[in-house]
Amino acid sequence: MGMTISQKILAAHAGRDYVEPGELLNCRLDVVLGNDVTAPVAISEFKRLELDEVFDQNKIVLVPDHFAPNKDIKSAEQCKLMREFAGQYGIKNYFEIGQMGIEHCLLPEQGLVLPGDLIIGADSHTCTYGALGAFATGVGSTDMAAAMATGEAWFKVPESIKFIYYGELPPWVGGKDLILHTIGDIGVEGARYMSMEFTGEVIEKLSIDNRFTMANMAIEAGGKNGIIQADEITLDYVKKRAKRPFTIYKSDPDAVYSEVREYDVSKLEPVVAFPHLPENTRPISEAAGVVLDQVVIGSCTNGRIEDLQIAAQIMKGKKIHPEIRTIILPGTQQILLEAMRRGYIEIFIEAGAAVSTPTCGPCLGGHMGILARGEKALATTNRNFVGRMGHPESEVYLASPAVAAASAIKGKIAAPWEV
Repeated sequence: MGMTISQKILAAHAGRDYVEPGELLNCRLDVVLGNDVTAPVAISEFKRLELDEVFDQNKIVLVPDHFAPNKDIKSAEQCKLMREFAGQYGIKNYFEIGQMGIEHCLLPEQGLVLPGDLIIGADSHTCTYGALGAFATGVGSTDMAAAMATGEAWFKVPESIKFIYYGELPPWVGGKDLILHTIGDIGVEGARYMSMEFTGEVIEKLSIDNRFTMANMAIEAGGKNGIIQADEITLDYVKKRAKRPFTIYKSDPDAVYSEVREYDVSKLEPVVAFPHLPENTRPISEAAGVVLDQVVIGSCTNGRIEDLQIAAQIMKGKKIHPEIRTIILPGTQQILLEAMRRGYIEIFIEAGAAVSTPTCGPCLGGHMGILARGEKALATTNRNFVGRMGHPESEVYLASPAVAAASAIKGKIAAPWEV
């Protein structure tokens, strides 16, 4: 019996030739990730072990990005703790302000996560790296602490759901719309503890930035991981960044899936998720007209150069609605630099947007974009739970950069072709 990509990666890292869903495995890890919210707890637990060293100074990555640049004294203390730990234990991949970015944009850019890797991160959106053909999943801080000590973690081999996308993508429809449409179809628990394998002719043509967006939101359907088979598009991105060898895995033709779902995307409209769940989706034709107070373009979901390109294309020569606050957060310093070189930053500022240094900031209600009672925001982020971006009586709508840019100009949720 054949295996899926996810099964093969777990088997290889457990020293096994074959594994099947439901098995419990102890696996060696390629990358262990923490941020300024989760790493301090892991560091505290690690120090209780009274070890002189971590398992591998090159395989631990620490990125202060959630409340950084530091928003208050507590966040400053959190980052200071990370900085001191990285120095004490010789952590090579610690990214300070000025070098850091939003972690799930930064690690692929730096070549730290690669096809065939097994990656855990104390952040639920660690599943982003599945876009490269890696098995990547979020864990708790205690698991991170144990992994920093041993270089291993335990896994239950997940069942897999195969998602097949076919047809031609309509204009202004991309990865964000595909994954929102999928979550709207199966629900926020539809793939609970399952591997979501994205395939089909649409995925094969999809850019790497769009693939990152899709894998990033697998967790919003309850997925253990999201994964896309590495191909030439992947290799074009990875080869110039990789700092070590990697292995490409492919699902066997006779691999067993718990379910196969197919989507003809030819008539798919841009999708908007209404409050207060990512599954509460509507096509733009049914969503247009909701009056907004704020638009956020960025995050680990849609803060990459292609996202900014789309937003700039729509905003060029136009003005943001006078009653809308628009915040744009490039995912990394390199993305910010590239956006400057291409003239996108000038377009955003002339349109009336505020452009930030890389930070998770408003996505989790951290800082730089908190909502007041009764306010409504449309964001290219990944979650719209109650109080996610501020006051419990505020509302968050999720959409693509194209819809976000158009909405910023119109002052209400709008289709890209309306501006």
